[in-house]
Amino acid sequence: MMRRTRLDSLTTWKSPALSSDAISAPRRFARRLMLLSAVAMALNGCQSLIEQSYQPNISPSSNPQIVDEVQKNDPRAAMGAREHPRIVASYGGEYKDAKTERLVARIAGALTAVSENPSQSYRITILNSPAINAFALPGGYLYVTRGLLALANDASEVAAVLSHEMGHVTANHGIERQKREEAEVIASRVVAEVLSSDIAGKQALARGKLRLAAFSRQQELQADVIGVRMLGEAGYDPYAAARFLDSMAAYSRFMSVDPEADQSLDFLSSHPNSAQRIDLARTHARAFGQEGSVGDKGRDYYLDGIDGLLYGDSPEEGYVRGQTFLHGGLGIRFDVPTDFHIDNKVEAVMATGPNDIAVRFDGVADNQNQSLTNYISSGWVTGLDPSTIQQITVNGMEAATARASADRWDFDVTVIRNNAQIFRFLTAVPKGSDALEPTANVLRASFRRMTPAEAASLKPLRIRVVTVRPGENVSTLAARMMGTDRKLDLFKLINALPMGAAVSPGDRVKIIAE
Repeated sequence: MMRRTRLDSLTTWKSPALSSDAISAPRRFARRLMLLSAVAMALNGCQSLIEQSYQPNISPSSNPQIVDEVQKNDPRAAMGAREHPRIVASYGGEYKDAKTERLVARIAGALTAVSENPSQSYRITILNSPAINAFALPGGYLYVTRGLLALANDASEVAAVLSHEMGHVTANHGIERQKREEAEVIASRVVAEVLSSDIAGKQALARGKLRLAAFSRQQELQADVIGVRMLGEAGYDPYAAARFLDSMAAYSRFMSVDPEADQSLDFLSSHPNSAQRIDLARTHARAFGQEGSVGDKGRDYYLDGIDGLLYGDSPEEGYVRGQTFLHGGLGIRFDVPTDFHIDNKVEAVMATGPNDIAVRFDGVADNQNQSLTNYISSGWVTGLDPSTIQQITVNGMEAATARASADRWDFDVTVIRNNAQIFRFLTAVPKGSDALEPTANVLRASFRRMTPAEAASLKPLRIRVVTVRPGENVSTLAARMMGTDRKLDLFKLINALPMGAAVSPGDRVKIIAE
């Protein structure tokens, strides 16, 4: 409850000169724990529902709709088409890589050929996000993140995800939603939740929680049935659906070890998951034969297709390396205290520490070149104490600081000018905490320009596919992993290696490296 209170009370940023994203971003300080709670509720709440409502003999609609028909009859489909650019922007844009795009197109093409309506058009977008998600919007819009592609280990697992999402379109779930709700209600919700300038509405859409992207659990189960059938008929391993659900559960456990970690469990947050659902997927797969004896996994060509896939932060958003944030394009870097966790988002960098300490960092264009003391008092900070405004320098750069208070929180506000940018730190602590000044001092002391050599050497992390050589084992391969302190655990996770599993010379595995 303390974290939720913090979420609701951090309303210090308010300037109309800022983007709506920046105004509302302090509300995101506790999102990691909220995501973890949402996942826990999804995992625990769907089990009895599945047991009570599952129907083993569900079939697709006998009259599947092509894109044009869906868009003509379902107002949500047209809205989905209009919202496509916003979804893409909310997830960091499209991930453009010809090799990966060809891989996903190959998988989708095989599935389309065996669908209930092979003439159905699908618009498949790879989202440039490390989050793990896939979802469908009415009108044949399918989305899969590069984070999900990094977790998958073969083509059949991605086929399982795509066939599930195609199942929503094939079964006319968008049409069924329209029948359940009046068009006026739908329109009002979209206006309130999507078309509003409030970033919360955009985030709700991007996280798959908007009704445009949300299906009932029964519809999710229907999509499972359709998806497994498509897998088998396309010649893929029909057990891939259950296998990837297992990987998702393993990822959930991996991330829950660190309660401050960004769960990025969009897929589990918006899709029901349980042991029963995995068992049901295996039950449907048995119609094609015994596990391990039927279907193609497509592992080799899949690994070829994701070799070099961007992993984690993108260059446009900067990088987190341990306790340091670095942005080569902006040429700046700073450190957070050793016990803090950095959460790099499109709209801001967040850092959270012990005892409910939170930091927000962003930058705005400095077009007017006004004095920073005037800027800091120009109305964008709620509860500002004007008597605390001071002009300072930070590693040779002009800067200013001030204090503010709001509700139960004390704030340090620091702004720093570098060329045509003003960079801003907001440090928040519970009112009366003595941690405010030490935390703000760490940020100010470490903020500096990067040298050209530092910027040039900064490279993104990528999925690298390597062949196991004689003498190598799980431990030696895991030691080559970058970007994590839990190298062995993450290596096993991204390669779906169970406890005690070994590798042999000639095996191909994934590591994370520059």
